Amino acid sequence: MRIMGLDLSMKCTGVCFPDDSTALIKPRGDGDRRLLSIEERMTAALRVARPQLAVIEDDPGLFRGASAKVIPMVHATVRLVLMRSGVPFVLVNTKTLKLYATGHGGADKASMAVAALTYAGREFTGDKGGDQCDAWWLRAAGHAAYGEPVVRVPKANMDALREVAWPTLPGAPAPVFAPPPAKQTRRRRRVAA
Repeated sequence: MRIMGLDLSMKCTGVCFPDDSTALIKPRGDGDRRLLSIEERMTAALRVARPQLAVIEDDPGLFRGASAKVIPMVHATVRLVLMRSGVPFVLVNTKTLKLYATGHGGADKASMAVAALTYAGREFTGDKGGDQCDAWWLRAAGHAAYGEPVVRVPKANMDALREVAWPTLPGAPAPVFAPPPAKQTRRRRRVAA
């Protein structure tokens, strides 16, 4: 399968391409004009990569200050580019990704890099290596979910991927994980007085 991993950011988006190479998208411009640069560069990346699926680190909605406004705009921009390009995408919660990579949902970027080195011999260094590393793990999670693991992690780590609603894709293997169970809500019955 041709899977792309995306760790989105207004300043520096980490990308892992289907061929396992990684890159950073650093938008030009100031303020919201950076969204135009992200749209342009993401469109070009998709044209070259031709992925069957993009795996995106989900915006947990826990940001404060300027990040609370900026990150959702980046997500919206990239999702529109993906939809216009006909590329399906799936969101992977940050905690789920960290559990898959390291076995610990609160892992930091350094722990993610150590896990990539330990399990796959991949080295991610430098100030922005963490963005590429997260994108690499997102791509790896996608491959694992469709029965094509690119890295071997403990079963407990793999089980974290059960929480993701992996889509069924035309011409691709079926996801190895059943969809997560629907959350049931309790209805209160009104009793006539």
